[in-house]
Amino acid sequence: MLQLEIVTPEQKIYSDEVDSVVIPGVEGELGVLPQHVPLMTQLLPGELRVLKGGEELRLAVGEGFVEVSAEKVVVLTDMAVKESEIDEAAAEEAIQRAEQAMKDTKLGDEEYATVKASLQKSLAMVRVKRRRS
Repeated sequence: MLQLEIVTPEQKIYSDEVDSVVIPGVEGELGVLPQHVPLMTQLLPGELRVLKGGEELRLAVGEGFVEVSAEKVVVLTDMAVKESEIDEAAAEEAIQRAEQAMKDTKLGDEEYATVKASLQKSLAMVRVKRRRS
């Protein structure tokens, strides 16, 4: 078994033993099984999948970092929302607001980056919610 912890600045979202986890990383999806080689990588906004006892849990995650050891995976992220807790309509509205804001030529570099990050998180939530096995 593999100990998985998913932590945001606000709270620990998930902590349990799992069979495997698939993480959206900078070089694509990273599948982790017990006894994985130790590594650290950057987490990108997307879908994180957890497999435990034949059941799959899907979460939308934001940016962050992942630390993998042989027995443990720690995900530090600015957002983690379980599929069942995603409000698709609210996420779609956030996408529209972000896209409109990005068209505003008055945005400074920092404001643009903030809006873009918000857009990526909202897109991740919609993708997770709409995905069907």
